[in-house]
Amino acid sequence: MADFVREVMTPDVVAVRPDASLVEAAQLMRAQDIGDVLVAGDQIVFGVLTDRDITLRAVADGVDPLTVSAQTVCTPNLVVIGPNDPVSTAVELMREHAIRRLPVVENGNPVGMVSLGDLAVSQDPDSALAEITRAAPDDWPHNLTA
Repeated sequence: MADFVREVMTPDVVAVRPDASLVEAAQLMRAQDIGDVLVAGDQIVFGVLTDRDITLRAVADGVDPLTVSAQTVCTPNLVVIGPNDPVSTAVELMREHAIRRLPVVENGNPVGMVSLGDLAVSQDPDSALAEITRAAPDDWPHNLTA
């Protein structure tokens, strides 16, 4: 079982510019097989944008995802954690703030992301959530117009 966040986090944060469209962000999430991206520019992190944010804050309201920016829809005021913080702190923060992902920040710079799935794999590798997290993604068709 891991003791520190650095042992369970996914390194190399994926980010989009604040003015990137939701389509750009969603395409990047698909290409990277991830459910979130940081919204950052000029060494400032504006927030985190999740696939759920895109769905509930934009698509469900009927807005055009080509014309809405990532910064408009992202969750601001991030809750973050450091790579040298205990895994138990990550669990507490996720529980307290009802969040599924925590950006990992060191000296003001994002260095990784820790997800609920990462914690499940680390803390209880035989759990259903850990098994789901390790499962291969669906092979979704890339051309829906054919």
